[in-house]
Amino acid sequence: MTIHHHISDELLLDYASGTLAEGWSLAVATHLALCPACRRRLKGMEAAAGMLLEALPNTTATVAGSDAASWEKMKARMQGDGPGVTVAAVAAKPNPPATSQAPLLPEPLRSYLGGDGADLKWRPLGRGAYHIPIRTKDGETSVRLLRIPAGKPVPEHSHGGRELTLVLAGSFHDEEGEFHRGDIEDADETLMHQPIANEGEDCICLAVTDAPLKFRSWLLRLVQPVLGI
Repeated sequence: MTIHHHISDELLLDYASGTLAEGWSLAVATHLALCPACRRRLKGMEAAAGMLLEALPNTTATVAGSDAASWEKMKARMQGDGPGVTVAAVAAKPNPPATSQAPLLPEPLRSYLGGDGADLKWRPLGRGAYHIPIRTKDGETSVRLLRIPAGKPVPEHSHGGRELTLVLAGSFHDEEGEFHRGDIEDADETLMHQPIANEGEDCICLAVTDAPLKFRSWLLRLVQPVLGI
């Protein structure tokens, strides 16, 4: 599996520092479970931050106690001792690629859903599409698993804020390119697109947003509050 679309440096730094809301953290941690390159980048950021703080003079470190405390919180988070979604276990033992023997959903996502594969309880969205809303406690993001039928499009839309879309099975293409398992698309208000699931396999994605989508179709805008997207 070759991943071509990675987490931005900005998003990865925010994740490392523990400033991301739970929904965003879940998307980043799930991508990290599948992407050795981004796990290496994360370790590099962690190591660089540690060296910078250790190089501070004692007097400066005392004055900058809050920074040191933040670093300790970040280290605890990376080791799995702090709150929220962590990637410590994933980095030590990466999730295997999806096969008939391996789980479809990597950790930590699998634990959020309480199952995998046939255990998932999909809800219809219409036109053959399904979703599973995922509860978080951040009060900022909306998180869901999406399943789009092979060869079918998602209705054309733009965004009221940010949207992270991580492919877990199958693939899709849109105006930004091709996205396969492990690829993550980071979209904002400037992007109007119509993702289309590629032929051969349903596309399953983790989608995280912080504002409702802006559909071009007036009919979809009417039913949007019912669908919750």
